[in-house]
Amino acid sequence: MRLRRTLLALVLVLGGLLAGTGGATAATPYCGITWGSAAKSDGTLSSAPLVDVRTGQHDCWDRVVFEFAGPADGWSVGYGEAYTEGQGSALSPYTAGGALLRVSLRAPAYDAGQVATVPYRTGDHATNALGYRTLRDVVFGGSFEGYTTFAVGVRAQLPYRVFVLTGPGTHSRIVLDVAHQWQE
Repeated sequence: MRLRRTLLALVLVLGGLLAGTGGATAATPYCGITWGSAAKSDGTLSSAPLVDVRTGQHDCWDRVVFEFAGPADGWSVGYGEAYTEGQGSALSPYTAGGALLRVSLRAPAYDAGQVATVPYRTGDHATNALGYRTLRDVVFGGSFEGYTTFAVGVRAQLPYRVFVLTGPGTHSRIVLDVAHQWQE
């Protein structure tokens, strides 16, 4: 009899627990974004030089576009300190924002004759991100031995994605999107 009461009590407790979780739902992803904020990388080294950096604003994210004069698909992006190419100096003193994305592009910012293909010097702000919801800064960290670095200052450590687009023409673009928030 005692065993029967104990089992009945256990069943009632478990039933109550299960019934209590029936109405709970996970938070809805913001704009359907499920990107995450862990470090990401892909692609290979390219000799196609970087020729332009620009930013844009969207309803759900801010965007940085790195454009190359030829096929380029190599990149590595993650949260943390970014360092200048060649010297290894921290870029955080030059950036604004609550978090820093280090962007390493596996392509140079100079042509075959070692002439710079972008007008920035190390520590220069590559674009104007004034008034953006998430993006605060894009700072050039230099280019050395085929690698080019940028520090991207953002409001907070938020989900991001990186992908490659071909075109226009023979050009290619590496795109970095940073979400405005985690979830709704």
